[in-house]
Amino acid sequence: MADGSSGARPKLVVASANPDKVKELVALLGQRYEVIARPDDAPETIEDQDSLEGNAIKKAIEIAEFTGCSALADDTGLFVEALDGRPGVYSARYAGEDASYDDNVTKLLGELEAAGAVDVEDRRAEFRTVVALINPDGTGVTGEGSIQGTIVAERRGDGGFGYDPVFQPDEGEGRTFAQMPTDDKHELSHRGRALVALEQGLQRL
Repeated sequence: MADGSSGARPKLVVASANPDKVKELVALLGQRYEVIARPDDAPETIEDQDSLEGNAIKKAIEIAEFTGCSALADDTGLFVEALDGRPGVYSARYAGEDASYDDNVTKLLGELEAAGAVDVEDRRAEFRTVVALINPDGTGVTGEGSIQGTIVAERRGDGGFGYDPVFQPDEGEGRTFAQMPTDDKHELSHRGRALVALEQGLQRL
């Protein structure tokens, strides 16, 4: 890890330009790392890989090369069984390149309705996140986390972001991610689990 001198938290530059993701990563990692925001002048990464891991690694490599610091990137996908795994790796831009969170949720609910997926058992889904930490010398590690759940018929809750208002994790006591306090969501979430796996990978290096 770069800048890991005694007593100092190691520095990580977050590759994501999504402020909601950055806020969540700071909440998850802020006690262990000095989390630094993506520089405003960093070039945009074209997410053209066919896997979450590929996109996460590509984003982290480009930011590590640009900043000269260790970089942390993630890619997250929602995989819905009734939609043959869609939106999957295209979750962030499901309704188009400039789609809002609400646009993506509206498209998801519309496609499930069109597919006749009305009953709970027909609306099974999985959130998956891959995080990648890449050092300036090109070494690094990845971690993956996932959580099973269902897509509810209507938006519930005001918290979170993305698909959180319609994703009800199996372990969430009937709440969507958007209905959970932040600490509860972090304890269960795919992103939190991916970061735990990343930490375990770092310890093995």
